[in-house]
Amino acid sequence: MTNQERRELSVFACKVRMGIIDIVHNAKSGHPGGSLSGADMMTYLYNKEMRVRPEEPKWADRDRFVLSKGHTAPGLYATLANRGFFPVEDLRLTRTLGGYLQGHPNMNTTPGVDMSTGSLGQGVSVAAGMAKAAKYMKKDVNVYTLLGDGEIDEGEVWEAFMFAAHYALDNLCVIIDINGLQIDGRTKDVMDTGSISDKMKAFGFSVVEIDGHSFDDMEKAFAAFHACEGKPTAILMHTHKGKGVSFMEDSAAWHGAAPNDEQYEKAMSELRAQLAELEAAHE
Repeated sequence: MTNQERRELSVFACKVRMGIIDIVHNAKSGHPGGSLSGADMMTYLYNKEMRVRPEEPKWADRDRFVLSKGHTAPGLYATLANRGFFPVEDLRLTRTLGGYLQGHPNMNTTPGVDMSTGSLGQGVSVAAGMAKAAKYMKKDVNVYTLLGDGEIDEGEVWEAFMFAAHYALDNLCVIIDINGLQIDGRTKDVMDTGSISDKMKAFGFSVVEIDGHSFDDMEKAFAAFHACEGKPTAILMHTHKGKGVSFMEDSAAWHGAAPNDEQYEKAMSELRAQLAELEAAHE
């Protein structure tokens, strides 16, 4: 990856984070923490990895993305808007009565959303079904799904993993955001899963561990996904919840809380400074 590509992705990710903060502040509710930790991965998926057409959201041969941790919809919406699926200005309408950007993704109203999600565990199950359907129909379609490390407490998740391995779904890429926090605190205290890598390997996955804020790591991980045959891939990305906003980082308190006006200004000031620094580096 060139420095120019890396910079462009960083600029996009910063704009996604600004969109996330705008969304939760204007709605006075939402989930900023996990949205911010996944912003870099969402940026890479929609700009480098996935075959999509913003001008044709229902293109039959597109790759599919399922946000299994559906409560982090602000991250998905900000990504889709900045990618051109709908106007960035509409992000301020999230969670408004009658609006098309609801608190959780709705495939029936939002351009670019491939599956309605929210109940944890169900998204990855649907993604596995999509991958199986693509195989059955002999379609060259890859399916990507993003889960939280708190979400994998759900038993349904592991049923989906068994299904994916049993049917050798090498067109399925399961991405787990390991930020170590969930709504009730640290994941190791709420439900210690031990080595997620060992468990995914035992369930029949090819496993790649990365820094979830490194675009270079993502590039290598997806190259490994495309090279893998006969089994699904799990990308375990280690991240910081609330990444990009100093007072939100590594804090479970910001799992599902909206900033007040003062906190909003502080967060946006930090992100604007990051954006200015990135853009100045190009000049």
